[in-house]
Amino acid sequence: MSFYTREELKKIGFKSLGTNVLISDKCSIYSPEKIEIGNNVRIDDFSILSGDIKIGNYVHIAAFSALFGGAGIIMEDFTGISSRVTIYSVSDDYSGEYLTNPTVPNKYKKVQSEQVILKKHSLVGASSIILPGVTLGVGTSIGANSLVTKSTEDWTIYFGSPIKKLKLRKQELLKLEEELLEEEKNV
Repeated sequence: MSFYTREELKKIGFKSLGTNVLISDKCSIYSPEKIEIGNNVRIDDFSILSGDIKIGNYVHIAAFSALFGGAGIIMEDFTGISSRVTIYSVSDDYSGEYLTNPTVPNKYKKVQSEQVILKKHSLVGASSIILPGVTLGVGTSIGANSLVTKSTEDWTIYFGSPIKKLKLRKQELLKLEEELLEEEKNV
């Protein structure tokens, strides 16, 4: 895997760019002037970033993932998405009452357009899909191959298509976060 150099990242023209950012040179980036990237971020091969996207600190976006941020996507600190995750903040109506796809004039389509938010410490398992308007609560964990059509509760594990609540998630990682941040202050 090869990553853009710091100089190459600056030339891309992101809205903001933190430190210790690793983005694969095989990542597709559209409208970089709308994309904010925090510190300690890694984005792997063949991912797509498009539209209004805000990525916090200590965030990982695994290979073959796609973030379509037409209405905005926010990934807060310590969030992560596994490989082949797709996040849509805009989607056509598939009911059959309207035409679909970007080649059709808007007057013939019905589009859902709502921001998606991944709150701090939320994780999304491989090959999952998140649809417009969803907020993953703090510490939410989404199992692999899940379809997320509704917002979630904090510190809860979900799985399925569509997702179903499984159980509460442990919060010991908050102590580790505190240690890490304290360690950073002393460096």
